[in-house]
Amino acid sequence: MAYKVRGLTFDKMKVGDEFYTTSRTITEADVVSFAGLSGDYNPLHTDEEWVKTNTSFGGRIAHGVLIQAIATGLANQLGIFEGTTIAVIEMTTRFVGAVRFGDTIRTILKVAEKKESKKANRGIVTVAIEVRNQKDEAVLQGNWLVMLKRG
Repeated sequence: MAYKVRGLTFDKMKVGDEFYTTSRTITEADVVSFAGLSGDYNPLHTDEEWVKTNTSFGGRIAHGVLIQAIATGLANQLGIFEGTTIAVIEMTTRFVGAVRFGDTIRTILKVAEKKESKKANRGIVTVAIEVRNQKDEAVLQGNWLVMLKRG
C-alpha cells in the first residue's frame, strides 16, 4: 500500500482554524539529553544549587529552545503538516514563561494569515503558536511561516 498524505494543503487551511496538540510532561532526562545534544550547559538548566541562590526560579528550568523543539514535534504529531509541507521558512519565538521539570505542556496553533506564492503549486501560511503549561499559562509564543503544497 502506498503512503497516503495526511497533511492539509494550503487550500484546506483557513484563517482562524485552530489545532490543539496532546500534552507532554517535561522531565529532567529531557533537559539533560538536550544539554548534551546542544552543548548548552548553562547553570539555569544544570545546576540546582546555583539556580536556587542566583535566580528567582526556585529550581532548574528547561531550555527555551528545547520547548520550541518539543512544540514542533507535538504539532507534527497532529498530522496537519505531514506530506504537504514544502519548507518552514521562518520561526519567531518569544519565551514568556519558565518551564520547570515536571511541567506538562501543550501547543495551540492558529492559522493567522495566508499568502499566495509566486508559484501556483504552493502558498505560505502564518501559524500563530502558543505553548501552555498545566496551569494554562503561556510559556512560549510565536509564529511559523510554512510553505504548503496546494491542492
